[in-house]
Amino acid sequence: MKKILLYILFVIILIFTMPIVFTDQFGKTQEVGSSEVEEKSYEKANYGDLSTIRVLHATTGEVEEIEFDTYLYGVVSSEMPASYELEALRAQAVVARTYTIYKIANGSKHENADICDSALCCQAWISKENRLARWEENVREEYWKKIVDSVDSTSGRYVAYQGEPINAFFHSNSGGQTELPIHVWGGSFPYLQVVATAGEENYNGYHSEVVISKDDLIQKMLAKYSNFEIHFEEVNCIQILDLTESGRVKTMKIGNVSLSGVEARQIFGLKSAKFSFEIVENQVKFNVTGYGHGVGLSQNGSDVLAKQGKNYEEIIQYYYKDVEIK
Repeated sequence: MKKILLYILFVIILIFTMPIVFTDQFGKTQEVGSSEVEEKSYEKANYGDLSTIRVLHATTGEVEEIEFDTYLYGVVSSEMPASYELEALRAQAVVARTYTIYKIANGSKHENADICDSALCCQAWISKENRLARWEENVREEYWKKIVDSVDSTSGRYVAYQGEPINAFFHSNSGGQTELPIHVWGGSFPYLQVVATAGEENYNGYHSEVVISKDDLIQKMLAKYSNFEIHFEEVNCIQILDLTESGRVKTMKIGNVSLSGVEARQIFGLKSAKFSFEIVENQVKFNVTGYGHGVGLSQNGSDVLAKQGKNYEEIIQYYYKDVEIK
């Protein structure tokens, strides 16, 4: 009789506890699965007259109208690797939005467009279709969600100095220190100062080399300066004369021609104006540090700061002095 009662009691307990066990087990599995595919929803800003951007496609000459934040998906995914920390991507989104607003407010270079998709002129842009095709299939969904989140979570936000949008320059790798714009384009902005960045040496853009023959150097210089002459047997046939505050080449002399480090970078295809050189037998080797003009936000540096726990506002305010994010 006792055995029968114990058996009945066991069955009753089992009936009541089974739903709890299964709900707990399968509920957790479903929750994890849903969080992996869930896309966060953010309130979109009202851009008014800037609700759509007229984008000139440099390769085709066609102008396309794109909703502002949708346009930024293509900019962020083209300008910064989606593998970077989300806060770095958010900083890039705000900076790209600011750059766009500034360019439009101060007069577009293009007759029928607000901005173009060339990094050499404005800022890079890529369509979603082309962007997804270039990513490995196993990361496409994850990466695109990060891009969308970086833009949508900062919708409408831009960087301002004394209430006005800034000229939000950015580059890949500062080589340890950012540059003053006066040494690159001749202008100056109070919010663009020399800023030190640690940790960039762990990125591919930090160091590079360019090796050219003496004959190639002569030809490249003659293409720009028809009166160019150089005598490689002379000890100081190539000299670095002066450096900028950030350690980039300010002025140098090659043969009978004096030029800036920025100009030398362009002539010889260097990634940065922060370089040294050596002449070895029949070659000239340039040892380059950093990637890009070096002004404003460093993308590699932003990822470093994000890894250290900085949020996108802190990253932006590190690279642009005395600014606010509106």
